[in-house]
Order: sequence, then structure tokens, then C-alpha cells
Amino acid sequence: MLYCVQMDIHVPHDVDRNDFERLKAEEKAVSQKLQREGKWPHIWRVTGRYANVSIFDVADHDELHAILSGLPLFPFMQITVTPLARHPSSIA
Repeated sequence: MLYCVQMDIHVPHDVDRNDFERLKAEEKAVSQKLQREGKWPHIWRVTGRYANVSIFDVADHDELHAILSGLPLFPFMQITVTPLARHPSSIA
């Protein structure tokens, strides 16, 4: 199943910067692993915000939930998920 996922990151002002930098490095490693596996085929930065719009290609809602809730930056995220279906006019 395909999902469009928007992730907005909200970092509290009192978060330890060293801890947050470590979490960002872990997040990058996890996202790149998922990209190589084909589960996270697209990721785009949202200009002017600490946010991204991504496409996930996973088996079902439960797998997506497990992936998102397992992300190192999950505690700082506001997430919007939109399930996608093939459009009948698509030539792909």
C-alpha cells in the first residue's frame, strides 16, 4: 500500500543539543535503510520548515505505524498520513 506521509518536526527549546544531534544521525541511518529496502521510496524537504513529505510503500497500516513510531525523532513529530490509490488517468 502507498501512503503520503507529512512529518513536521517540533524540537523543544530545552532539548539537549548533543542528544538531538545523535537522534538526527540515527534518524538518517534508519531512513536510508528503509529507502534502500524500498519501503520509503520518496522523501522531499518542505521548503522553509523542519518538515518533509514522503511516500511509503508498505504492506498495510500496521507496518506503516510500526515504522513511523520506531523513528528516532518520532517523539518530536506531528504526522499526517494519507493512504493513496492508483489514479485511473495515470499512465504509470
